[in-house]
Amino acid sequence: MKSIFHYSLLAAGLISAATLTGCKSSSKAPKAPEKQTTVVKKTQDKSIVILYENDVHCGIDGYAKLAGLRDAIADTAYVAVVSSGDYLQGGTAGAISKGKYIVDIMKSVGYDAVTLGNHEFDYKTPRMIELLNYLAAPVVNVNLKDSQTGNFVFMPYVMKKYGTKKVAFVGVTTPTTRYTEEYAFFDNDGKQLYELCEKNVYELVQNAVNSARSHGANYVIVLSHLGEDDNDLHVESHGLIANTMGIDVVLDGHTHSVVPHEYVTDKGGRKVLISQTGTKLNNIGKLYISKDGVTISNELVPTANIKESPIVKHTTDSIKALSENFTSRHVGTSDYKLRILDDKGNQQVRLAETNAGDLVADAFRIVIGSQIGMTNGGGIRTEVNAGELKMGNIIDLLPYDNYLYEVEVEGSTIAQLLTKCIQGLPHENGDFPQVSGLKFDIDAKAHQVSNIKVLNTKTNEYEPIKMNSLYTIATTDYCITGGGMGGILKDSKVTKSSVMIYSEALVEYISNNLNGHVGKEYAAPQGRINFINK
Repeated sequence: MKSIFHYSLLAAGLISAATLTGCKSSSKAPKAPEKQTTVVKKTQDKSIVILYENDVHCGIDGYAKLAGLRDAIADTAYVAVVSSGDYLQGGTAGAISKGKYIVDIMKSVGYDAVTLGNHEFDYKTPRMIELLNYLAAPVVNVNLKDSQTGNFVFMPYVMKKYGTKKVAFVGVTTPTTRYTEEYAFFDNDGKQLYELCEKNVYELVQNAVNSARSHGANYVIVLSHLGEDDNDLHVESHGLIANTMGIDVVLDGHTHSVVPHEYVTDKGGRKVLISQTGTKLNNIGKLYISKDGVTISNELVPTANIKESPIVKHTTDSIKALSENFTSRHVGTSDYKLRILDDKGNQQVRLAETNAGDLVADAFRIVIGSQIGMTNGGGIRTEVNAGELKMGNIIDLLPYDNYLYEVEVEGSTIAQLLTKCIQGLPHENGDFPQVSGLKFDIDAKAHQVSNIKVLNTKTNEYEPIKMNSLYTIATTDYCITGGGMGGILKDSKVTKSSVMIYSEALVEYISNNLNGHVGKEYAAPQGRINFINK
């Protein structure tokens, strides 16, 4: 079936990536100052302001505000604009252009440095490299390697001069990307093209810091897409600081946290500032370095009242117009809000069953004709209000370039998968399963799954799962390649491949199976996932 996303794009020429083996480093880290602020001997004429963002995820309206804030202070300070990753994917503009529209907007803003988030890999690494070459801004990353040459793909850092002072921006990406976006590191024949170093991440950052200092950096700022939460690889932003020296500031991302400022002690006993802005450019980070170099401080600026840059707004308006014919297409109506958050704004879809999760999983199962429908909660991204459902709403809900597949597995594998994917409770987990044709109980304290039942479509009754019997599951290629569902489905037998993009399945289900109307059946979660001990 031809994808709805087969659009002709304003293609940029593919330029081969810079393959640097890394900068030479000094034999040891520079001695850490006793105070948390950096003292510069010579005062310059203006302060330095670094505006930063993370996890914008195609929140394109915020870019005009970011450029507007930059323009408003450019007469009184040296201003830089940087990103800590996750900009290419997460909304309609990214999905329908495979990232091109986002790069168009970022190019109109003008960035001093960007690093890679895990979702930059969603369109596969060659596409990411193509887009970032077109961006024409320095891309910094210490841990992405070309598997064939052994060379690093991007520069570990870039040095920028503002007045008389040099600022080095070092970039690092969470090594968990190698597993959550595993398909991005291989070609279609299964040959590995790229590697993301994971065991020596802190060392690679330290080497870049040492090199930057030895080349005269007055300040070293890490653009980090590591996040503050622990993970299976135990590589996160606080650990980065604790295991290194010579970093002044870490501008973090990945966990979508709102961290105005926090101080973490580095390996030499020095306090290092760390910050994160949240997501979707709801806030813009503003890092301030005083003229005398004594003060390094920061704040998060809400974007609501910032005046927009007319140049960047023209770009975003043009892209909205290009997208309008597609996004305005009528799909149906919904009597109820399709929810992924709880009343406090927490990601309920990553913790428990939601009505949006039920709807999506039903679409997978019924459109593909499988016994079970299943998706990872992290693949459902945005709530949709009650009322008219347009194509743009569906893409905002399901923005990724994920294709539907059907796999055949034993009941024991399903039990193993469900158990694996609830281990993070009570914390959010993108692998938390949203299901159709399946019911089960969760003991959240013991991290156990029980009472698993599969729908018998002939009797419309749920029956206990048989561990040695085979069942078909409709899910995404992301969940099959090892990136999602804890990698449990990675070696499963594929019975239907590349059927359609997952958002197409939802459109077809609403249009054909629900006659264009999402009604009372989806007013609330249907009780497929039952918690017996929270």
